[in-house]
Amino acid sequence: MTNVKYYKISKTKKIRYLFNYSAKNLYIVFLHGFMSDIEGEKPKVFSKFAKKNKLGFLAVEYSGHGKSSGEFTKGNISKWTHETQKLIKKVVKKKNFILIGSSMGSWISLNQFKHFQNQIKGFLGIGSAPEFLEKIMWKKFTKKMKAETIKKGVYNLNHGGYEYPITYQLIKDGRKNKILHKKINLKIPVTMIHGKKDDTVPVVYSKRVLKIFTNAKKKLLIIKNGDHSLFNKKLQKKIIKELELII
Repeated sequence: MTNVKYYKISKTKKIRYLFNYSAKNLYIVFLHGFMSDIEGEKPKVFSKFAKKNKLGFLAVEYSGHGKSSGEFTKGNISKWTHETQKLIKKVVKKKNFILIGSSMGSWISLNQFKHFQNQIKGFLGIGSAPEFLEKIMWKKFTKKMKAETIKKGVYNLNHGGYEYPITYQLIKDGRKNKILHKKINLKIPVTMIHGKKDDTVPVVYSKRVLKIFTNAKKKLLIIKNGDHSLFNKKLQKKIIKELELII
């Protein structure tokens, strides 16, 4: 059984995480999306794969998500990036690892390269959404929505049957975490998987991620009938196959 633990980030904040310990040199680090958690299908499948292949595994649940403490409305990209960094240092330590980022998790993954570039041996993005706060959300907000967000500090956005409380501090913090103009020179395998029918994040975002990597062995896999979640049984096998190729 994969272990579920809490890590005390501060006196008031505990972060939940999933992990398989391995004495071997390679770990898989999975980072979930916006308002998601570590109870979804993806962390379970990747954890099972890691266990079967005697690899280490870590899935981080950011503050304000799932059962981790903290209010969602007080979180932002900088905080979630920092929490992830702390957990990698605690669990993975000095071992090598492969990053898997789902949606916003790809943005958080890209932010880890400046801290762990000697340890990161591959990157797999699923429906990657770097800089989505400004380029996808804020850009589509009407003048009225923007005014309410600035005035009240938060706007409750309804999308796909869910309500997302979008704070103005989250939007502003996203601007401080621009990543798409940067360059990463590592010679590692980088694979982006994106659904052609993704109506949340356009395929162009996965293409932009690949442009960041100047020396990587790059691959873009566009799933013809794929949506944003990209994780039915058939696709799971396909994604696991891509992960195996990276390993």
